[in-house]
Amino acid sequence: MVQVIQGKDITLAQLIDQFGLQRADNEQFFSEWQQDLPELSDLEKQSLNEVKADYLHLSRYQILEPVVKMVVLSPMLRLAGFYQPPFYIASKEEVRISSEDEGMIIRGRIDILVFHPPLWVFVIEAKRADYSLVPAIPQALAYMLADATSAKPVFGFVTNGSEFQFIKLTKQSTPRYALSYTLSLNRGDDLYTVVKVLKHLAGLIRNS
Repeated sequence: MVQVIQGKDITLAQLIDQFGLQRADNEQFFSEWQQDLPELSDLEKQSLNEVKADYLHLSRYQILEPVVKMVVLSPMLRLAGFYQPPFYIASKEEVRISSEDEGMIIRGRIDILVFHPPLWVFVIEAKRADYSLVPAIPQALAYMLADATSAKPVFGFVTNGSEFQFIKLTKQSTPRYALSYTLSLNRGDDLYTVVKVLKHLAGLIRNS
């Protein structure tokens, strides 16, 4: 009997069992989030300072997913260049992925999907402010596994507005993934680092 699971309910153990997903233990597997990061201009830093101030003000109230997208995610994607050619952005894209033996089907909607036509290059999941990033990781990985291409890596990004984590997935013979550290809006210049990583990934994808 085929098991149908919603993406938001998938676990990492299920992805490992059904799709052979493995975590890469080589630090160089996902060096893109740490090496050769671009510098930000003073104007870009000022924009991010305003994003932080806006979020901290609004965080006195309940911050739902649409507010996270509007206040935090949207300006960061703009600064990173994802609103410019050759990228195309879709929201709430439907996804269906099945295991090789068709024993499991995962269905769901990606919050934000960035195309470098015709390939998926970036999967973004935004959660409400009081939502942990831990269950968001397998959800994003499931959607990344649904990408049709296996020639190039797919990157993922999960955020709840105050925390941020990047994901890399490759799918040659065995699907392998790695995670960045969790970056925080409330810690030092982490918000600057998040946009530096986004800019770097956009450049790599654009020039690949």
